Amino acid sequence: MSSLEERDVGVAAAPGSSSAGLGVGAVGAAVEAVAGVAAMQEEVGIRREGPEPDPDEPPKKRVKVPEGESGKLEERLYSVLCCTVCLDLPKASVFQCTNGHLMCAGCFIHLLADSRLKEEQATCPNCRCEISKNLCCRNLAVEKAVSELPTECTFCLKQFPRSSLERHQKEECQDRVTQCKYKRIGCPWQGPFHELPAHENECSHPTKTGTELMGILGEMDQNHRRDMQLYNSIFSLLCYEKIGFTEVQFRPYRTDDFITRLYYETPRFTVLNQTWVLKARVNDSERNPNLSCKRTLSFQLILKSKVNSALECSFLLLKGPYDDVRIKPVIHHHSFSNDANETDYVPLPISDSVECNKLLAAKNINLRLFIFQVQK
Repeated sequence: MSSLEERDVGVAAAPGSSSAGLGVGAVGAAVEAVAGVAAMQEEVGIRREGPEPDPDEPPKKRVKVPEGESGKLEERLYSVLCCTVCLDLPKASVFQCTNGHLMCAGCFIHLLADSRLKEEQATCPNCRCEISKNLCCRNLAVEKAVSELPTECTFCLKQFPRSSLERHQKEECQDRVTQCKYKRIGCPWQGPFHELPAHENECSHPTKTGTELMGILGEMDQNHRRDMQLYNSIFSLLCYEKIGFTEVQFRPYRTDDFITRLYYETPRFTVLNQTWVLKARVNDSERNPNLSCKRTLSFQLILKSKVNSALECSFLLLKGPYDDVRIKPVIHHHSFSNDANETDYVPLPISDSVECNKLLAAKNINLRLFIFQVQK
């Protein structure tokens, strides 16, 4: 060990040795380089850390963004979060394709309904990837972001978040359109809410005579009788001895024509010991229902069993237990026989084309059928 130390010392101390001079120069350059790097690191550290904040210095005020820039930001958000189909901000649910393109609920359902009518696979209008209720999902983050964006009240023209606009327009806005409380006795006044107390104090309808009010009350009674007639008819049918109901599932099919048309048909089912089938068609089987904005569904009930005598029945369709489509019940009557085993096509009583698109967008249409046999 001592011999090694002496050898190293001797080499380092040998004058005039070229190898010794080279070693000393390399070590010195290395030390200088390390010192330089350390100095640079300290300098960078000081630059990054900066001067220490003074605890007595007052806090800096946040720079206010000019209104013009914030407006531009809202406009950019509108363009980013809008529906790719109607180019408007979604009002309810927001769906996205597998590539993230956004669609409002109405346009999404409309695309699925159009694909069903054209017998094509529904695709995203931006990237043309396949879309369906199984492939697409809701984007909750976009829904929350849209609900916080400001929008203008149609009555007072003030800005409110979209999430609170509906409550403001229905309950809080002083300029919202309202009606007189004496509307039930014929007052036709409509005006802003803040003018309602003054009008009601001056309204002449409370001072009308009974003779003048009888005509108004007569019209109200007619409307009430029309509504009660349906309920009374349903209660009368529930008193029948033979009542049957079942869940029916309409499945889509295509005709064998040169230009195929969409129609729906249920599998055979048994009610009241008879075999039945339901059929449905879109817009009364017009040539291109996908080009029409207004869409309707009509159906017919077919008796498949043979009967010995006429079978007089009343029937109606209601929505299924798990569907959210709005159907207003309408009672239909028909006398079934071997020669007249099909009813005419009758409209399915849905409220509008939006409800029709909901049914068309679904894989199958699930409804509930009631049949009442009239006793002779």
